[in-house]
Amino acid sequence: MFPSATPATPLRQRFRPLVWLGAVYLLIGAATRVVLLAMTGSGVPHNPLYWLYAFGVGAGYDLVTLLYVAWPLLLFLWLMPRRAYVSRGGQWALYLLALAMVYGLLFVAASEFVFWGEFGVRFNFIAVDYLVYTTEVIGNIRESYPIGLWMSLIGLLALAILWLSRRALRTVDDGSRFLGRGKVVLGWLVLTVVSVLAVNGTMKNHSDNAYVNELAGNGIYEFFAAFRSSHLDYARFYRTLPEQDAFARVRAGLQTPEASYVSDDPRDLTRAIRHAGPEKHLNVVLISVESLSADFLRTFGASHGDITPHLDALAGQSLFFDNVYANGTRTVRGLEALSLSIPPTPGDSVIKMHHNENLFSLADIFNDRGYVSEFVYGGYGYFDNMNYFFGHNGYIPVDRKDIPKDATIHSENVWGVADEDLYTLALGQMDAIHAQGKPFFLHIMTTSNHRPFTFPAGRVKERNGTREGAVAYTDWSIADFIERARKRPYFDDTVFVITADHDASSAGRAAVPVNRYHIPLWIYAPAHFPPQRVHRFMSQIDIPPTLLGLLNFSYRSRFFGYDIFQLPPGRERAFPATYEKLGYLKGDTLTLLEPQKKVAQFHPDFATGDAVPAQRRPADIDDATAYYQVAAELFKKGQLVRRPQDGTPVPPLPASASSAPAH
Repeated sequence: MFPSATPATPLRQRFRPLVWLGAVYLLIGAATRVVLLAMTGSGVPHNPLYWLYAFGVGAGYDLVTLLYVAWPLLLFLWLMPRRAYVSRGGQWALYLLALAMVYGLLFVAASEFVFWGEFGVRFNFIAVDYLVYTTEVIGNIRESYPIGLWMSLIGLLALAILWLSRRALRTVDDGSRFLGRGKVVLGWLVLTVVSVLAVNGTMKNHSDNAYVNELAGNGIYEFFAAFRSSHLDYARFYRTLPEQDAFARVRAGLQTPEASYVSDDPRDLTRAIRHAGPEKHLNVVLISVESLSADFLRTFGASHGDITPHLDALAGQSLFFDNVYANGTRTVRGLEALSLSIPPTPGDSVIKMHHNENLFSLADIFNDRGYVSEFVYGGYGYFDNMNYFFGHNGYIPVDRKDIPKDATIHSENVWGVADEDLYTLALGQMDAIHAQGKPFFLHIMTTSNHRPFTFPAGRVKERNGTREGAVAYTDWSIADFIERARKRPYFDDTVFVITADHDASSAGRAAVPVNRYHIPLWIYAPAHFPPQRVHRFMSQIDIPPTLLGLLNFSYRSRFFGYDIFQLPPGRERAFPATYEKLGYLKGDTLTLLEPQKKVAQFHPDFATGDAVPAQRRPADIDDATAYYQVAAELFKKGQLVRRPQDGTPVPPLPASASSAPAH
């Protein structure tokens, strides 16, 4: 088939550009890690062993990823006929393909710098999630960065790399045959398939530093690994208990003094919640603020300076909860926790899953009492499936398209209108519902504290386009909203609940840095609830039942959260999680459930987020397993849906039977 003297030479000649691509890709991968390591700063201690691990294991992942990345070039080298390949046109075709591939790889590297700066990780499920919403994501990038300049610089760098390495891209072929080239492609295919079966994204996670594990990965590989795991079936990938044991643990865990199970069915979590005395049918405005970290506030140390004077002052006028922990790192996780009061599901949020209609929600309880419940958003609610979810679970969706065309918009970006304009929309809804003689429950989701951090001029002294400026504007706009509401006739009978959807950052040296889940909570109704600082540890999913307890509601519940004022001390827990690492935080121990049925336990540092391995606590492991397993099982089998009697008022306790502590 080949000349007998040097039978392999033509194939080496033909496939020499693959060697060029491998060298270029490994250099780009190493350079990317250098930049990301520098961006991490003190997150990775100056330890040569950490560097060796990150760059050594990282080179291995780069080689695995090269098997996938090289396929366009591989197919070109295989399918291009010899006569065309060695022609002038073939040479230019190879140059253009090589230029396009280098440009693409450099573009991915630049994108990783941006993603790392925002999230402190390589591409993951967030990147996959955002890919669906190209309008918002591309718009956000264009509004946040000098994208035209960056694209031009990437192009110039790609041209420079191609020019300097052009000798390795000569189209030389002294007689390769299609069948011989096909054998090379077949071998490459075998290696690709073997890599898919033998390598996974968790194999790199053996360092005790989460940043090092991330640096050891490869952005392209991590992206597609996250894409494959976007729908994680709990029972298949995570540790489980026998079903009867899991449900028994959850039923025991959800039992509180004011709750009694309505059925002996071991799978039924429905409890009758009873309080003494009449219910308080007050209006409720729940504001979930985009990325409002606890450490933005002076009361928690104000790592970004004194930028929240109004919220700091409001803490002294409210029921202020200073020890609350979010469910996740995405807006949908916060919305899921605040509307459904359930632990996070692995992979996708319930808000984005199929068959998420008619679930038992906070709005259902208000609706059964004659409230009008609305979800009010300053952007377009198709993003993250928000309008569909809320519209099919007891809320009336109200978003950007409902703003009157003649309304004044002080500022807007790709995510939505400025918060002050969102609050104007909300006030209009509140006025209209009040005019109908009905109480209202509004869940407002803000957007201004999101990159590109733009807001109307003249509101705060901090610079527009910066995180500090956006937080300061968030603070100003909430104060302005409350002052405008104060002039309404319904103000004295309105409860303002202000919290965060999630923290502003999710990065840390630990796999789940608990300090990145710490969020504030205000419940402000000066005519009804005297100021008090509440130090009880609580989960984001405890906010709905705690609010209902303050309103003295007696109802049927299947929430997983507690009324924190009814919970005996020592039973507090939270569920900080990523899309695949499911956390159970109780006392000084964080239990993590991971795919491949892995379990790990740590003692977290609540100030820094760092963690050290902990001695095994079987009870915590079983409780974590039970909560996540039962929540996933109930949703999968359609048993989280609302039943006719759910949320309806139940007879209150006699006044003498009340055991509720003072608020």
